[in-house]
Amino acid sequence: MTPFTSFVLKEAKHILRDKRTMLILFGMPVVLMLLFGFAITNDVKNVRTVIVTASADHLTRQMVDRLAASEYFRLVATVSTPRDAEREIRSQRADMAVVFPLHFAARRGGIQLLVDAADPNMAQQWTTYATGVLTDPQHSLVNTKMLYNPGMKSAYNFVPAIMGMLLMLICAMMTSVSIVREKERGTMEVLLVSPVRPLLIILAKAIPYLLLAVCILVIILLMGHYVLAVPLQGSLLWVTVLSVVYILLALSLGLLISNIASTQLMALLLSAMVLLMPVVMLSGMLFPIESMPTVLQYVAAVIPPRYYISAMRKLMIMGAGFRDVMQEFAILVGMTAIFLTIALVKFKQRLDG
Repeated sequence: MTPFTSFVLKEAKHILRDKRTMLILFGMPVVLMLLFGFAITNDVKNVRTVIVTASADHLTRQMVDRLAASEYFRLVATVSTPRDAEREIRSQRADMAVVFPLHFAARRGGIQLLVDAADPNMAQQWTTYATGVLTDPQHSLVNTKMLYNPGMKSAYNFVPAIMGMLLMLICAMMTSVSIVREKERGTMEVLLVSPVRPLLIILAKAIPYLLLAVCILVIILLMGHYVLAVPLQGSLLWVTVLSVVYILLALSLGLLISNIASTQLMALLLSAMVLLMPVVMLSGMLFPIESMPTVLQYVAAVIPPRYYISAMRKLMIMGAGFRDVMQEFAILVGMTAIFLTIALVKFKQRLDG
């Protein structure tokens, strides 16, 4: 067995013996997948709806029955005036009201929606869904077909995003903390005087996290497909290749952070400040980048998870081929090369100093 292999096995055993680290590595993906898949969702379902009608003619009853039969809306009350409906919404007993005018069957139009717009995103979705349910498909001039996600499930959007967030945070954070721990304990100097070259020591510490990240990727894909029913339309080979490049990029960022941080706490704080908030807010995970101010769009352009999440959505959900994600792949490879070069140069300078 070579000294390099011995270092790899030593680091792997150290990780496997640390129960807290293993809990973070494998517990966090499961918890986040369940949270984003079932609890934190923007799916439209069971919207509390009030019906406002002064005359229950046949067309009004038909529209109300159509709303009641929909899984998106739950009828909670019927009132006679819009003011009564607004009172229901203000008291938080309803989310939306559908106002039918007097003699609706004769007029054939004029339906009004009163919506609680305290959450504008959900209000827009409720309005869109209600309009779709109330519109008669036989007389509508617009025929809408939902591509790639006909059920409008939010898990289709969240699973690729969770992959980008977890792989970045776990790989970068754990790698930086692992290297800084050796510096704190004074064992890094002992390792550096061993027969193995310093860069190989760093590589030996990164390889176990690379393998663990691949295991986490497999767990996320399996849970996404079998628990959340998210399809994998594209090539599994290209999903794996792109993910490995992204993992190497995250490991490079972890190595760069370890050169800056002097303590494990500082490494954790740097990882959280530099990675967590930008990944969540500016990667397109929760909010569309196109809707952000121009300045933030420029900032988002240098956030690596943005390109990984975009590529994964194309590969997994849309069934795109490698040509369709070539731009994202090239950007991730270029970022990996840049971050890895800077990290290794910084590490070499620290050794020479």
